Amino acid sequence: MIDQFINFVIRPPRADYNPDQYLWEKDFTLAGRSYKRQDLELTNQRGHTLRCSHYVPATFPEDTPLPCVIYCHGNSGCRADANEAAVILLPSNITVFTLDFSGSGLSDGEYVSLGWHEKDDLKVVVSYLRSNMQISRIGLWGRSMGAVTSILYGAEDPSIAGMVLDSAFSNLFDLMMELADVYKIRVPKFTVKMAVQYMRRVIQKRAKFDIMHLNCLQVAPKTFIPALFGHASDDKFIQPHHSDLIINAYAGDKNIIKFDGDHNSSRPQFYYDSVSIFFYNVLRPPLVPNPHLKKAEKYYDLGNLKLSANINENLLYEIIAGLRSTSSDSASSSLIQPGSAPTKSVSELLCEIGPVNIVDDALPDDGALVCDFPLQLQDKTNDQQNEECCSFTSSNRGSWGRCSSLGGSDEEPSATCPTSNNHHQNALDVLATPLHTFRQVLPKSPKDGKKKKKKKKQKSQTNPEKPKREKFEKLEALSRRLRLCILKRINHQRHRSS
Repeated sequence: MIDQFINFVIRPPRADYNPDQYLWEKDFTLAGRSYKRQDLELTNQRGHTLRCSHYVPATFPEDTPLPCVIYCHGNSGCRADANEAAVILLPSNITVFTLDFSGSGLSDGEYVSLGWHEKDDLKVVVSYLRSNMQISRIGLWGRSMGAVTSILYGAEDPSIAGMVLDSAFSNLFDLMMELADVYKIRVPKFTVKMAVQYMRRVIQKRAKFDIMHLNCLQVAPKTFIPALFGHASDDKFIQPHHSDLIINAYAGDKNIIKFDGDHNSSRPQFYYDSVSIFFYNVLRPPLVPNPHLKKAEKYYDLGNLKLSANINENLLYEIIAGLRSTSSDSASSSLIQPGSAPTKSVSELLCEIGPVNIVDDALPDDGALVCDFPLQLQDKTNDQQNEECCSFTSSNRGSWGRCSSLGGSDEEPSATCPTSNNHHQNALDVLATPLHTFRQVLPKSPKDGKKKKKKKKQKSQTNPEKPKREKFEKLEALSRRLRLCILKRINHQRHRSS
């Protein structure tokens, strides 16, 4: 029984896995960006080969090093445990490095040491990353044994920017005494202490470390790295009071998050959100623009959008139908039903969308319009269309909201006519502003002036602010999709008129 308990400490079940099956692919896409997995091998001070993986962007930004978080797994874990960390941190421009500690996973070594020798493995990884000019700040994220490893190493290296410590134990000897109670070993307490002393000698002989020296409470007062602690409230293996003891002795900035679950349960989303915010604050990753959105044409060109298996074509036609309804009579609106098969292409339907006349409230000093949009409306229908372009049904708003994930085309937009760069930039400036800051302007005429005066008198008897406010509230719901499609139509009309 004692031998089983010894193996429970230094030789727990070892993860045997296929990296191509359990890790992220060599090349993968996450949140619209491309990343890659770089596998490498490092050698620790004891001569053991450490299998490692580094998740980085497919193309590093030029002259902009990125921060890195090293994920440290538990006693029976491996580098596959860092898959969730990659999902959380990579979209924030934080690279993720993970490894199999010596004695774990596919790395060399026979025994684990619950953090004692693992801190030397971590030192090798940090030295490797320091030599990489593409890496800036370094953070640590450890769970169970990995959290203890991070604390032990952080006491020796104050250059670490921040640490996330999930389910760390304060003292290995106390933990072993508690586990005897948890697993209900029915022997007198003095017998348990004698057994632990025997285990101490055996472990020291086999794994080459002293369990009495594995004490986080001794190094916590000397550690000043900002730390975020996490612990499950129903953890029976490493009870929550271990983290409380470490926090009380910890010298650096600290905070703790406790959540439902046990030692091996999945962590809640709010915990991962807190981890993401914590690393963003301490690592300060650069704001690297998405390479797919570098050119405005790719963002706005829906006419050349290629429909793939991931895009609902009917949903896209609902968007176009919603745009058409803004320039036509709402009573005679010809919305395309989701189940109907349209007879015209997306490009043709976009070309049929009527122009929308908008102008920024904050005009230049000279009173000139920010962007001169083409007017193709009859004088008799100016007021009517201007009123109806703000009219749409609530079902249309829902269909537009569902399409917020649609992106631009990967193809270059075709432009056969040259346009003015200033006009194009002005249009971008206007369309980049929320629609609630816009007011609609119509060409003035004597007849229109008389009509407006009559309308103002009629509206003064009612509430003049309510219809206008309702229109702009509705337009604000469509602002995101309108900005995608209006500019394409503007460029089309401007090319044709030139």
